[in-house]
Amino acid sequence: MKPLISFVEIENRVIVAKYQRLMVSAKVVLVEKASGQQLSETVTRIASPVPVGALRIRLPDAIRPGTYFLRAINGHGEDAAQSVDFEIA
Repeated sequence: MKPLISFVEIENRVIVAKYQRLMVSAKVVLVEKASGQQLSETVTRIASPVPVGALRIRLPDAIRPGTYFLRAINGHGEDAAQSVDFEIA
């Protein structure tokens, strides 16, 4: 089965997402859709070996309004999963 990352919500500039089957040490990063730029200040690492979990990413003040998505990158540097697009106001 393929790894999955599901956007849940943004509240008080904190993104909440759920994941399934991401390997330990995978990175989840916020990506600006228009430019494709990965925002390095939002990188979160998967540290738990559980097959299902949740993560929280606090958005720095420098993040501009726009359309974004979350990308999971496995320990080999390959794309593992991607969330749906969502808006940051």
